[in-house]
Amino acid sequence: MDAVFHALGDPTRRLMLRRLAQSERTVGQLAEPFSMSLAAASKHIKALEGAGLIRRQVQGRTHVCRLNAGPLSAADEWLRYYERFWTERLDRLEELLRLDSASTTASAVAPARVPVSRRASVKSATQRKRSTR
Repeated sequence: MDAVFHALGDPTRRLMLRRLAQSERTVGQLAEPFSMSLAAASKHIKALEGAGLIRRQVQGRTHVCRLNAGPLSAADEWLRYYERFWTERLDRLEELLRLDSASTTASAVAPARVPVSRRASVKSATQRKRSTR
């Protein structure tokens, strides 16, 4: 799977795979949109082959490449696990933010309540100040 992600890490190779998903292509056809040499295209193709993402068939002097999407399923499965992981975490965060927002709204609307024990201590402190004057 490391080789698959390495191969997918390059935008040139991703576009090559996209084009191969439409139809098989020669190395020259794969190199064409990038204005690169056949040697440079061949290096990208070797990385894709190493990951098992394409198959190359030699027909005379022409190398024809075909997509082999099988290895992508393991990468897709791995990514879906983390998609579920983050979706669950973000759903929980959203729930907590809603609860926090609801409690903030409720406390902003309702007058602040001072606990009875706190009111008594404030009251006695106020009375002491008056008696010392």
